[in-house]
Amino acid sequence: MQNEKRTTISNEQQNIKPIHWTANYADYLYNYAFMRVNDKEEAQDLVQETFLAALEKTKNFEGKSTEKTWLTAILKYKIIDHYRKKSSGLISKNLVLEEENIQTDFFNQDDGHWKPPHEPKEFPAQQPEPLQHQEFHKVLNSCMKKLPDLWFAVFSMKHIDEEETTVICTQLKVSPSNFWVIIHRAKLSLRACLQKYWI
Repeated sequence: MQNEKRTTISNEQQNIKPIHWTANYADYLYNYAFMRVNDKEEAQDLVQETFLAALEKTKNFEGKSTEKTWLTAILKYKIIDHYRKKSSGLISKNLVLEEENIQTDFFNQDDGHWKPPHEPKEFPAQQPEPLQHQEFHKVLNSCMKKLPDLWFAVFSMKHIDEEETTVICTQLKVSPSNFWVIIHRAKLSLRACLQKYWI
């Protein structure tokens, strides 16, 4: 039984074709990385690092997933490392105090209502044309680039990768209260940017 298992694994390892990785997976992995780091050069570097790491780990490939899934998992860890490096030391000691300042930034202290420049505006209800859809994503990417690195990392992991909050807090070394402050601030910032440049 063990011999059969070893034969299967060794056959799967033989099916790994690093020579075809660039042709088969580079575009997919690049798009995956770019959606999460919003930087062309960084996305290219991450894909190259993924291929190098995969070459070093071919013996670890057990054939339980496709090559594409395996490479994507390696890239995902590379992206998390990228987030961690960029966001280290960026956690403000006064982040919770900053959250309280949102009241004065966006809301009237007297009644708690939105200040006129920050009031939510309605997004168009109809489905956008493909060109509008592309333009929207261009504006959204531009707005996301303006976020501080830590905010971008937290927002991307939560809303693009749909990671659990506990995983994000562990990976980026932020407390749950800081996490919620960051998410809230990032959403307000993105909304304000989209209202300015899209609506």
